[in-house]
Formats: sequence, structure tokens, C-alpha cells
Amino acid sequence: MTILDRRLHAYRPDLAESSLQGQVEALRFVDGMPARVAVPVVGLRPKPDLAAGIDTELLLGEEVTVFDRADGWCWVKAASDGYVGYIEENALCEGEAAPTHIVTVPRTFLYREPELRKPYKSTLSMGSRIRIVGEAEARGNHYAMLEDGTAIFAKHLQPIGAGDGGDYVDVAVRFLETPYLWGGRSGLGIDCSGLVQLSLLVTGRRAPRDTDMQAATLGDPIDRSELRRGDLVFWKGHVAAMEDPETIVHATGNTMTVVRENFEAAIKRIGWLYEEPTGYRRPVT
Repeated sequence: MTILDRRLHAYRPDLAESSLQGQVEALRFVDGMPARVAVPVVGLRPKPDLAAGIDTELLLGEEVTVFDRADGWCWVKAASDGYVGYIEENALCEGEAAPTHIVTVPRTFLYREPELRKPYKSTLSMGSRIRIVGEAEARGNHYAMLEDGTAIFAKHLQPIGAGDGGDYVDVAVRFLETPYLWGGRSGLGIDCSGLVQLSLLVTGRRAPRDTDMQAATLGDPIDRSELRRGDLVFWKGHVAAMEDPETIVHATGNTMTVVRENFEAAIKRIGWLYEEPTGYRRPVT
């Protein structure tokens, strides 16, 4: 049978997604059921164990397909990038109406009522999706209202699809000084490929999750001499975005933050661990 990437194809000896019938062996094949993430951020893990490191993260309002539920865990596939893994069952909800807006700042607060002096309920990351049903104003500040009466600062949102086609590098630089987190994909902590993916997502563009996937399929390969703003530089296990021909923006374990760095200096610094860049790609036109 075909050997497929387990990060992108849901299959186990006992169960597999229906689209893989004839490609893999499994006792049962299922279509799965739709659900949405109901918490601000949740880790997606390679096995149902909190001691396992996260492969990536899912954000509030993102859609998944649930293939299996057992012992408080769900085996799911993310709609945004097709990533497969396990998340806690209590992080999901079903039957929710589709979100209308997306968070466009790295971090923002969801308030219990439309008033910044009142306690907040939770912290949301850029990329979180919520359903807005009304608006309110308090002391000159405008708030978007959710169905449960909670509120979020209106300028921190945009309707889903409204920012499509924007400059994703403008989005990436908003994450400067955000902590580095292996597998992170939120304004609370992010890794190198997560920064690229989330920045592209907010501008309406889909991108694979991991560095090797991005290096193989995202956009078109280019020569180093062609590098310009928005192009991507890949090392083995690392990716950075060009802010201009001399400067990169990336999430790095060197500082454990998202930083702006001189490109040539970064090549010299990174070389001892990852050697020379392995390729260059242009993800958008």
C-alpha cells in the first residue's frame, strides 16, 4: 500500500479517512464529523498524551474534521492546512454558526462586557475566528459583540476575506518580540514556519504548516539573486521571510523571539548548525 505522510493523511491500522480507501489498509474508513475549536488556542499532538510535544496549534473558531473520540481526546484533521493529530475533546464544539470575523493583531482581549476597565475573559491570537452579532460603544471605544455578550475591540478585527491579497510581510513584522515556541502558531508563541503560515493566512492565502512542506510546495522556486520583499529563505529545518533585499524576519531559537536580522549575518550565524540555505521561494506575486 502507499506510504503517506501521517501529518497530512489520517490513517491508523484501525481507522482511516474515507478519501484514503484503496491507498492504505485500515479496519474502517470514515468521513468524519465537522467541529470547531472552542478555546483560544490548543496544541495538536502526534498522540493522545499531554506529555507529547505539540506538532502545531489550532485557534479559536478554526474548523476540523473529527475522525475518532476516545478517553477525552479527538483525532482530527485541520481544515486550514490538513494537519492531522490529537487534541483534547473539551477544546471542540459542534453545531456552531460560521465565524464572521478574524483577529488581525497579534494578541487581543475578549471582555466579559464592552468596557476595557472590566475583567477580560480570555486572550485571543491573530487568526482567531469569531462570530459578531452586534456592536457597542463605551467612552468613545467601539466594540464588536459576540452572541454570548462578550466583547472585543472592533479595530482588532476584520471581516473574514476583507484582508485577502494584503502584504503578508506587514503582518509578520507585527509579531516582532513574540516568544518563540516550538510548534507554536499564535501570538502567544510561534515558530518559524508558523509565522509564515499565520501571516499568509491573515492575508487570505493558504500555506502548508511545516518548513519542509513549505520548501517543497509553497509558491515558486527562485534564485538567490532574485530575492525581494516577501520571498522566503529556507535552511534545513528553518525558514525566514525577506523584509527587503538585506533583511529577514523570522522566529528563531537564537533569541527565542521573532526578530528582524541582517540576511548575510544570519547566514553566517546559522551556518554552524544548518549550513547554507537550501532554497528560495516566492509564495505570492
